Parts: sequence; structure tokens; C-alpha cells
Amino acid sequence: MINSDFEAIIFDCDGTLVDSEPITVSTLVEHVAEFGLKLDYEEALALFIGRDMPMIVKVLEERIGQPLPPGFTEEFRHRQAAALQSSLKSIPGAHQLLGSITKPFCIASNAPRRKIELNLKVTGLHEFFDSERVFSAYDIESWKPNPDLFLHSAAKMEIEPSRCVVIEDSLAGIQAGIAAGMQTIGYAHSAQVKPTCEVPFVHCLSELIEVLS
Repeated sequence: MINSDFEAIIFDCDGTLVDSEPITVSTLVEHVAEFGLKLDYEEALALFIGRDMPMIVKVLEERIGQPLPPGFTEEFRHRQAAALQSSLKSIPGAHQLLGSITKPFCIASNAPRRKIELNLKVTGLHEFFDSERVFSAYDIESWKPNPDLFLHSAAKMEIEPSRCVVIEDSLAGIQAGIAAGMQTIGYAHSAQVKPTCEVPFVHCLSELIEVLS
């Protein structure tokens, strides 16, 4: 599945280690309905999974036909945080997988650092990551599918990109991993990964224990 010479693993967070995407998309669908935009949940999931908030707002404004109010993103983040705090769970096998890995690993996410840290704390995954192993696209102002975040993460870990393995659940993340020259594995818990990506994939995180340990 991967080259045995890899030296580090880079994990996406949302949808890969924590099951946040359904919560986030449901919250977004409810919020935009207040502005007259009715989005089907499955359509919204396909549109927005793995995408950054500026891109999401751009798509929403195109659908609505006018700018969203200045406080839209802040209010959405507030509602999202409350929903995550109440309902977020880790992806099955995440604790077991992270606890089995002996090589360096980190998180590289399109989400703001505050949201990543909330995800980790609520699910108990924070015990596996110190602040120096959490990388947000907002820190460098470049989001997947651009490869910059993955390249930044590898540089911070002092590992060559070609010796990094990326674990991603979204098309944007997989494209970023490939563009960064990293070995990339798709976590195919949704229909988005398998049909569209020429990369190895797994259906559950426990399949990666032997591969990454």
C-alpha cells in the first residue's frame, strides 16, 4: 500500500480522525436556510466536505445571489462549536490507531486552530497531539487542495515530503497530498474518495495499524 521507507504520518482531522462533517454540514444547512437558501444535506456534504470556509461562503453567496452578512462566519462558528461540543465523536479506531504508531505524526487541517483543538479535546484525542504537531491552513493562509499546508507540516517536522504519508478523507485533501509529492491514502468512509481518486484507500482506520506502526 505504501513505501516502507516513510518517516512520518500527516493526518487530516475532520472526517478522518473525528466524525465532524455530518455535524458541520447539518449546522450549515440550518444556518443558510435563515437566508432563504434551501440546501439538501447530501448535496451540501458533496459540495463542502474538505473545503475551507472562504470557499464555502463564496459558493453560498453565488447560490443566494447576494453577499452574506459580515457576521455570518462568526455566527456559524459559534453554532458549530456548540454542536461539536454536544455531539462530536472520534472516528472508530482513531484512538487505537494513534496509540499504535511509533513514528512521528501530526495533524494538518483546513480548519482554524481553535476548531481543531476543540475537536481533539471533545473526543479525547488531544492526548496524542501537542501544539507543535497541530497545523492549520489559517496559520499560513493557504488551504487544500493547495499542497502548501502539507509541505509546511513536513518542513516543521524536518521530514522530506516524499517520506511522509498523508491520510485524508476528502478529494481536496487527497489532491493536496498528491501535489505535495507525498504517499497518500484515502479513508473511504464516504462515497467521495473511492470513485474519484487513484490512491490506495481503507474503509476503517484499524486497517492502517499494521501499515503505519
